[in-house]
Amino acid sequence: MDQPYSDRFWTSPDGLKLHFRDYAGRDDRPPVLCMHGLTRNSRDFAPLAEHLAGEWRVIVPEMRGRGESEYAKDISTYNPLTYVADVEALLAEEGIDRFIAIGTSMGGLMTMLLAAKDASRLVAVALNDIGPELDPTGLERITTYVGHGRSFPTWMHAARASQELHGECFPDYTIERWLEIAKRLMVVGQNGRISLDYDMAIAEPFKQPENVTPIDMWPAFEALRDTPLLVLRGGISDLLSQSSLDEMKRRLPHMETLTIPNIGHAPALDEPESLAAIDRLLAGVA
Repeated sequence: MDQPYSDRFWTSPDGLKLHFRDYAGRDDRPPVLCMHGLTRNSRDFAPLAEHLAGEWRVIVPEMRGRGESEYAKDISTYNPLTYVADVEALLAEEGIDRFIAIGTSMGGLMTMLLAAKDASRLVAVALNDIGPELDPTGLERITTYVGHGRSFPTWMHAARASQELHGECFPDYTIERWLEIAKRLMVVGQNGRISLDYDMAIAEPFKQPENVTPIDMWPAFEALRDTPLLVLRGGISDLLSQSSLDEMKRRLPHMETLTIPNIGHAPALDEPESLAAIDRLLAGVA
């Protein structure tokens, strides 16, 4: 069976060869740009992209140092401002001036930064378990595993390791689900072993708090005041707190919120309620 997307590449401003998946869709609608989290890659959005493809063109870039994108020569460029510059280069290369943005975690920070630059380009936005304020509990948890390279002999070993590391965030996941997650997170290397599909050096700038996000992201979030907006939150998320979500709603009352029960950071966006909420968002701009 043919894959439902084309593998394509673009060049970053500093000359890196970066990869994106391009799912075909109607050309009379703005494309959907999906941006992944810190340690993720384009596979993270496969179920959502396949759900939307045909009706919508879906573009899923892999940030430098992830998946099939080239690793950075300067590890200080592993930061959201550089990732946004890379995405801006992709948009310019593709001639895209209006788009829908769906951002998970770090991808949501990137979405807000794009809005801060020019929110009029964003036709609609979905932020997945992220906001202008990051809960220190979740940030601390992320630092305990990001950049810690391990490898496994089989996919079952990889799935069990993922469950051990992230099980508290997803208590209802079955081992079959963990196998799915492992295959999104990891890749088989040339030595036949299975390992995480990112440059371990992405951890270095992340461990410096000043590089995680700009000091005040509220103005970037509030730039979405005129944009149809959906914010999803895992019901047991330790990165987007309920109090932060409440403050976001107070500042931008028009936004729709959805909490996925018994899910931590972050919802996979293949949950039926997540798909339904994204469909509603897109129906409003179709």
